Amino acid sequence: MSLAGFVVLSGIGILLAILLWQRLLPALRSSRQTIVKKGWAYSQTTGNKELQSDVISVYQNHAGVMAALADGIGKENTGKISAQVAVDTLLDAFEPYRVLNNPEYLFRTAFLEAHSRIQKTIGERRGGASMGAIFANGKQLYYALAGNLKIALLRNGELIPISKGQTFDVLARTAFREGDLSKQETIWSQETTRVWNYLGKDGFHEIEVCTPPINLKSGDMIILVSQGVYEELSWAEVEDILLRPMSLQEMADTITIEVEKKEAQDKENGSVLLLVPEVTNEKNQF
Repeated sequence: MSLAGFVVLSGIGILLAILLWQRLLPALRSSRQTIVKKGWAYSQTTGNKELQSDVISVYQNHAGVMAALADGIGKENTGKISAQVAVDTLLDAFEPYRVLNNPEYLFRTAFLEAHSRIQKTIGERRGGASMGAIFANGKQLYYALAGNLKIALLRNGELIPISKGQTFDVLARTAFREGDLSKQETIWSQETTRVWNYLGKDGFHEIEVCTPPINLKSGDMIILVSQGVYEELSWAEVEDILLRPMSLQEMADTITIEVEKKEAQDKENGSVLLLVPEVTNEKNQF
């Protein structure tokens, strides 16, 4: 083959490759965009601590998808062990289900079992775990919480906090509304955001549950964060990140990057879990 012929054939090959790439490019872009339509992602930072004591896990079966984030409490590896026990106990209880008709019952029994297992595992050591869990079955969203994690829902471009948390400031506001605390006592109590109820704690109390469940809409995103994230970023800052044109993983990573940029002296472990559930039966009400 002559040099001229080779050049012509090479040129045709390059042209065909360009045309093929132009055809594939929209599909590739579309596949990247579908990451945000459904799925999950998480990201973590150790803050200023030596160990990462947060544990995250997501499990999907015929009943739906269950996601859990546990924030371990305790020195050395006690917190990590407690968090792992909490998450494993919940997902072990959920795994056999093909249909879950009473998520609240599952949450209450699994959280209580996790509390018991943590106490047996750590023995005389002081520790435990806060845990937040979310369950979505294609129609509705349920959540349960023990401790000081926070859960929010991103819908139509607005980030809506949906959990209260089990900290002293929240407890004080509830007691004030029920007439158990004076206004001044409430003000004093709201100065601390320490957790008052968590798995493994002596005198463990009731968990916070989502009542009634939230009807899911297409495009809903559920956000679960631990103390190291919400102490450094406001909900407004998190919302701004979630509205950017990025994949779920990029959003989660950006949140922890912004946390690490903060100059606080004592940063806790921080974790963020993002879940975009598949919606099979959309309803109009919240």
